[in-house]
Amino acid sequence: MSSLSQRTADLLSSQENALCARRVVAGFDGFVDTIIHVVATRTSATEFQRMAEMKDFAAKIHEARGLSANFEFVTQTVKLGGNGPIFSAALAALGPRVSYIGCLGDPHLHGVFQQFAEIADVRSIAEPGYTDAIEFDDGKLMCGKNAGLNDVTWERILAHMPVEELVAKCEAASLVGLVNWTMLVHMSEIFENLLVSVAPQLAGPKRWIFFDLADPAKRTTDDLRRALHLIARFEQHFRVILGLNLQEARQVGEVLGLEAAKDDSPAEVTALAARIRAAMDVENVVVHPTAFAAAADRETSCHVAGPFTPRPKITTGAGDHFNAGFCLGRLAGGSLEESLQSGVGTSGYYVRNAGSPNLRELTGFLQSL
Repeated sequence: MSSLSQRTADLLSSQENALCARRVVAGFDGFVDTIIHVVATRTSATEFQRMAEMKDFAAKIHEARGLSANFEFVTQTVKLGGNGPIFSAALAALGPRVSYIGCLGDPHLHGVFQQFAEIADVRSIAEPGYTDAIEFDDGKLMCGKNAGLNDVTWERILAHMPVEELVAKCEAASLVGLVNWTMLVHMSEIFENLLVSVAPQLAGPKRWIFFDLADPAKRTTDDLRRALHLIARFEQHFRVILGLNLQEARQVGEVLGLEAAKDDSPAEVTALAARIRAAMDVENVVVHPTAFAAAADRETSCHVAGPFTPRPKITTGAGDHFNAGFCLGRLAGGSLEESLQSGVGTSGYYVRNAGSPNLRELTGFLQSL
């Protein structure tokens, strides 16, 4: 067990009561996720060998050019999805009291969100999206049907939660989470309205606010540049955390005109996180590749190794669990390094167990590293 893992476990354990009193407000997406494996070889009605690597799937598609191909998909589970619900459910399992606003079913809550509604205060404003997550040992393909997300607008939010109530919820919160900018096509307008109608009304010390872009490759450079400018403006009223995976960090760095990382080493990725943070002038930038995680704040930058496993039970939602764990570390008053360790511990537990840890499970897992 590393001294950092033990120190982080001790910190989280000591802050258990305080963390359970913390409030979180998050939004605004929501998906029904179907986790799928691809059959490579079937040996009986109940037994098959799955395609383990994405290159095997790609090769089969390439071989079928000009012809046709048949793929058998086997559903492993149907579960709640979307960056917001997964992030928020993970935080709620760890202790904080979560209020979630998003597209969870209209007019009735979709069944996959029922358990989430039992541990969080949820407010549904539209129909969810639907994702087929085709998983391999080395990655996943997220095939989305996003029509419901197009209904997530500022006007629709206010129709279900008046601005006075939204202000009150944010004022009571220690953390606000705004995620999945890429798929929520009206999110930049929502950012602008929050900056005008909500943020200036919040009294007291600055709260944490977490942003996750969620794979902005399909959005235009101008759209992404505008979103980054808006996120930076929140620093006036909040302590901003921008969470990125490695590919997102590369895209953001390019849009900001920054020097690219020379390779994917921890030192280079950490330096890229620091350059992005400085360019945006925000509190934290976090980058989480698979094998480690890196972050920068106004004083320092660092990275920690992740508890990598080559045979995860599930990968969809691992990044959202990392984000929840990192934010938990920030809420607990942890250092940047301790917050990263909390993040990789939360995601490490999740991919091994296909479920979110509670706080004692997380600290026990950290103590086992």
